[in-house]
Amino acid sequence: MLKQILSRLPRKSPKSSVTIDSARTDSANENVVVSKRAASSAVFPSSVVAGIEPLLAFKDVPTSEKMNLFVSKLNLCSVVFDFTDHKKNSSEKELKRQTLIELVDFVATGNIKFTEIAISAMCKMCALNLFRVFPPNYRSTSSGVGENDDNDEPMFDPAWSHLQIVYDLLLKFVTSSFLDAKIAKKYIDHSFILRLLDLFDSEDPRERECLKTILHRIYGKFMVHRPFIRKAVSNIFYRFVFETERHNGIAELLETFGSVVSGFALPLKEEHKIFLWRALIPLHKPKCLGVYFQQLSYCITQFIDKEPKLASVVIKGLLKCWPITNSQKEVMFLGELEEILEAINMAEFQTVMVPLFWRIGRCINSFHFQVAERALFLWNNDQIINLIMHNRQVILPIVFPALERNAQSHWNQAVLNLTLNVRKMFLEMDQDLFLASQDHYKAEVEKENLVAEKRRETWDRLENTASLQPIAGNTAVLVTPLAS
Repeated sequence: MLKQILSRLPRKSPKSSVTIDSARTDSANENVVVSKRAASSAVFPSSVVAGIEPLLAFKDVPTSEKMNLFVSKLNLCSVVFDFTDHKKNSSEKELKRQTLIELVDFVATGNIKFTEIAISAMCKMCALNLFRVFPPNYRSTSSGVGENDDNDEPMFDPAWSHLQIVYDLLLKFVTSSFLDAKIAKKYIDHSFILRLLDLFDSEDPRERECLKTILHRIYGKFMVHRPFIRKAVSNIFYRFVFETERHNGIAELLETFGSVVSGFALPLKEEHKIFLWRALIPLHKPKCLGVYFQQLSYCITQFIDKEPKLASVVIKGLLKCWPITNSQKEVMFLGELEEILEAINMAEFQTVMVPLFWRIGRCINSFHFQVAERALFLWNNDQIINLIMHNRQVILPIVFPALERNAQSHWNQAVLNLTLNVRKMFLEMDQDLFLASQDHYKAEVEKENLVAEKRRETWDRLENTASLQPIAGNTAVLVTPLAS
């Protein structure tokens, strides 16, 4: 009976056997793909989102799934590798780098509004890759920061091949027109901004350059965070000036704020003026001023351009922290003074001209020829000449003694020639005033000589009196030097 049933069944054709073999082959291929995905999941355990494999290309998924794939790729890139050993996880590092490049292209060319989940994943990925604690900086520990740092080679981060792409991705994300700032401000919050500002202390100049651009874009896009950013940057400046005098990113922060200050609305808020007086002007104090002087000078010039009345405030601040024992800084201060005097108005100039030209007179008499030369170069500026000419009755009596001392005894020929030129300029400007100042100077010199002569005579009498007293006990003895 069983044989009869089996004999009625149709025999298998060769075609069906081929179909079965092909099915087995497809199954084997699927197993290979699954094994690859399993391997990637082992390295990137949290990369799969909503069942979407992160290794897929954006062009291979429908538009409705692209945002899920975006989040999946972000999670894949949240895995951080050790770049001190280049041979370790080399294939996984390359996979992550390629995925980051895909993300940059998607953000730059995409036309899909970012969801809150995507914004959260983006901020998390950036935080995991970028925010880190820098090792202590042991360079130049025995000297002031900035004295020898110009000769030091910059230290480059070994992970820069990934960090650079992450920074590029964050920049394009922040500037994207498809990012809703009202939603993003919940994730790019005060904590995120503070940790971003901490990165400015990186020793890698490439990283600081990226941070400068990103901070400016965040400041421009998130208006609600602007007061906090200004306050946080002020705190960095305070700590640098009054505590550590160690920070790698002061120049970049100042460069960013130069653009910010140029966008301040008029009239300036009291908060902005306080930032100038308490944060910017004290930055002239550290020894390493030369590292960021150009950016600092630009910021201060922007303030004066916005409100010229601040020129006198800045000059008073400079005079207060004048570097009496640092000739290089004196030259920088004189250069900045020239820029300020070019923009100052007559009324503000008259409030500070007496202490200002007293200090300039001291610089004219400096034995460091660069300081004296730079101070005398102020008379080559037409705007400054105009200010001096209108106030010569006050200024010439202040600087004339310095000019006369230089003309009589300065060791440097270039300084001597400049001094004579300035004297000639004053003589042509107001001959009567010049001669009166000259007579007054001669009278003062005679008085000083008389006082010096009286002082010498007094000491001579004391020496004679002491030499006539008998020596007894522990009485101190005045020894007269032997004649040579």
